[in-house]
Amino acid sequence: MSDKKAGKSKGIDSAKRFFKDVRIELGKVIWPGREEVVASTIVVIAAVAFFAIFIGIIDLIFVTVIKLISV
Repeated sequence: MSDKKAGKSKGIDSAKRFFKDVRIELGKVIWPGREEVVASTIVVIAAVAFFAIFIGIIDLIFVTVIKLISV
C-alpha cells in the first residue's frame, strides 16, 4: 500500500514540477507584437488565396482538356 502512495506522490510531484517548468519556459518566450501578428496573418491569408486561385485555375484547365478529349 505504501508503494502505491509513494508512486502517486512521485507522480504528483513530477506533474507539479512539469507545470512549474512550463510556466518558467513560457516566461522566457518573446511574444510577437500586434503589428507582427497582423502582418503574418495577412501574409498567410494572401498565400492561401493565391494557392486556392492557382489550384482552381489548374483544375479548370484539366477539366476543359478532359472534356475536349472525351468528346
